[in-house]
Amino acid sequence: MPKTKLPAVLSTFCLCFGFWVLLTWKFTAQELIAGAAVSLAAALFASPFFIHENAFWFFNPARVGALIAYVFVFLGELVKANLDVARRCFAGCKDVNPGIVKVPVDLKGDYAEAMLANSITLTPGTITMDIAEQDGKTYYYVHWIDVSESDREKAGEIIKGRLENAVRRIWP
Repeated sequence: MPKTKLPAVLSTFCLCFGFWVLLTWKFTAQELIAGAAVSLAAALFASPFFIHENAFWFFNPARVGALIAYVFVFLGELVKANLDVARRCFAGCKDVNPGIVKVPVDLKGDYAEAMLANSITLTPGTITMDIAEQDGKTYYYVHWIDVSESDREKAGEIIKGRLENAVRRIWP
């Protein structure tokens, strides 16, 4: 293995093995060895796709703290969206005004844009359909269950909530 790839494989292995331990939560020797083997295989395969420059860039305590804070922000937005959709369903779906909204996004980098787009899609009532670059700006086309605002900026603030700022702290 070339020396330049070793840090990428090692950092990907650490992330994969960390997730393995969190998901299985078993600390027997057999489970840990199996987790290490699967994590190493995944790291050998996936590291060229995930790591482009600095292999240990994410292992910064500030970034990990921002990720943990993001989880709580996302869970708050998720609960809010679930309650909104549940209210609409119990009301007989009378106050539903679906449509597609072009939302401006101010994030840099593919990882940040993908994380926000997936977060919007995971909250009920919204689906990110496309990411477009126009005139040097990034826009999401979002299908929204209730187009209550026609102004892009205001609609974007309603749809994105606090997610965009939380993602920006992870991927500046």
